[in-house]
Amino acid sequence: MRFYGLLLAVVALAAGALGAGCQKEKGSAPAPAASAPTLEGTVVAVGDSLTAGYGLPEADAYPAQLEKKLQQAGYRWHVINAGISGETSSGTLSRVDWILKLKPDIVILETGANDGLRGVDPQLTYGNINKIVATLQEKGIVVVLAGMRMVANLGPAYTKEFAAIYPRVAARHKIILVPFFLAGVAGDPALNQPDGIHPVAAGYRIVTDLVYPYLLQAIEKKKTGKSTG
Repeated sequence: MRFYGLLLAVVALAAGALGAGCQKEKGSAPAPAASAPTLEGTVVAVGDSLTAGYGLPEADAYPAQLEKKLQQAGYRWHVINAGISGETSSGTLSRVDWILKLKPDIVILETGANDGLRGVDPQLTYGNINKIVATLQEKGIVVVLAGMRMVANLGPAYTKEFAAIYPRVAARHKIILVPFFLAGVAGDPALNQPDGIHPVAAGYRIVTDLVYPYLLQAIEKKKTGKSTG
């Protein structure tokens, strides 16, 4: 009798352990994966090495930093880095169709610096940027134009005419203008690589903070369905 009582106790313990194990296994089933938040739109950052982030990991370039800043503020926008080192405004114009294939809602256009460094006629640069902006606007894309300035050793007449390109284009097409893309960064050795032209990560943080409010303006324009004005 004592043997049967002991046997029953062992069976009960085994059944309890088995039940607990089943419950544990059932409870440990993975929860359904949360669906990724729906994107509100796509920003394509178009430009030369200053956009590409020459000499740095892509995560340190301003487009990646800008996307992070947007998402931290609750804006579900993707920012694509479409910068190509060494590109002139003529090169940017030649790949507008490729840019359109990325289906941007907003384009941040930073181009022309290499034109200036090569002494290209500012009228040619103006014409190229003008055509780029017009093509983008025809597709309902909101454009943020990054203004550039040229080094003083090219002479005051050239630097003045070059700087005037960007406000002229912005006024003609009624687009958002960042007056000077490298404001607060250009000329500061601590914020640039040894070549004195390309920012380091800290320099790009300043660029990101500078561009950010203009991009928010563009997002509001996109929400209202306006590519101009």
